[in-house]
Amino acid sequence: MTAKPFGVSGPLVPSIGQGSWYSEQGDRREAIAAFRRGLDLGLTHIDTAEMYGDGRSEALIGEAIAGRRDEVFLVSKVLPHNASRRGVQAACERSLKQLGTDRLDCYLLHWRGPHALEETFAAFETLKQEGKIQTWGVSNFDEDDLDEALAAAGKGKIACNQVLYHLRERAIEHAVIPWCARNGVAVTAYSPFGHNDFPAVGSAQGKVLAEIAASHGATARQVALAFLTRRDSVFAIPKAGRVAHVEDNAGALKLALSEAEIARIDAAFPRGRKPASLPMI
Repeated sequence: MTAKPFGVSGPLVPSIGQGSWYSEQGDRREAIAAFRRGLDLGLTHIDTAEMYGDGRSEALIGEAIAGRRDEVFLVSKVLPHNASRRGVQAACERSLKQLGTDRLDCYLLHWRGPHALEETFAAFETLKQEGKIQTWGVSNFDEDDLDEALAAAGKGKIACNQVLYHLRERAIEHAVIPWCARNGVAVTAYSPFGHNDFPAVGSAQGKVLAEIAASHGATARQVALAFLTRRDSVFAIPKAGRVAHVEDNAGALKLALSEAEIARIDAAFPRGRKPASLPMI
C-alpha cells in the first residue's frame, strides 16, 4: 500500500515519508537534492520540528519545497515549553516563516511538558480555524498519555502520534498501535532504522533481512520499512541525506511482504515485554 488515510478523515498520505532530524548538519545542497528527489518518487510526507537545528531544518526544507508546496504533506512540531496558548501561536508563526509557507498539514506537540493539554489543544484548534494548520496531533505519547489527550480533545481531533519504532524497538506494538487503531489516530514511526542501530549484514538478524530482500530484488532497509508500515495506520519517516538513500527508501513503497516473511521477521526481532515507559530519543 503506497498511500493510506492519515487519521480518521485525513488525506491519503504515502506510507513512507522523509524525516529531517540532523539534516541541517550535513551538506546543504545534497540534503535539498535528496528532499526534492524524494518528492519526485512520491515521498511527499516531510517531517520537521522547530527543535531541529533551532529552525535551520525548517529553513532547509522550505528551500527544498519552494515552488512545490502543494505536493507536500508538511508536518512540524512545537516544543513543550512553547506549548502554552500564546506560545503555540508564536511558535507556529515562526515555523511557517522558516518553511516559507502559509500552512502546515499537521502540527504536533513534540512531547509532554509543563502546559495543560487542554491549553495546547485549544491553541491548535485556533490555528486550524485560522487555516494555518490542517490537522494536529502529538508525539512520544504512551497509552496513558493518549487517554488523557483524548479526554482533553474529544473524539476525532487527534490526527497522529509520532513515536520511536524500529525493528529492535517495538514497544509501541503492545498498546500504542492498538490504541491508535481503535481511535483512528495515525502512527508515524521516527528513526525507523534505529539510531545507528540497524542490523549488521553478517549478523543473524541481518541475514534474515538479506534473504527476504534477495527474494524480492530489494534491500534490507526496504524490507524493514515494509515490515514497520504493514499496518494500515502506520507510517514511517526515515531520514535520507543523500539522493541514493532516498531512492532506496522509496523502493519500499512497492514492496509487499508475505505472511510467512512477516512471521520470520517477527521471530528474528522479538518485541519483548511491554516497558514501564515509552522509549523515545
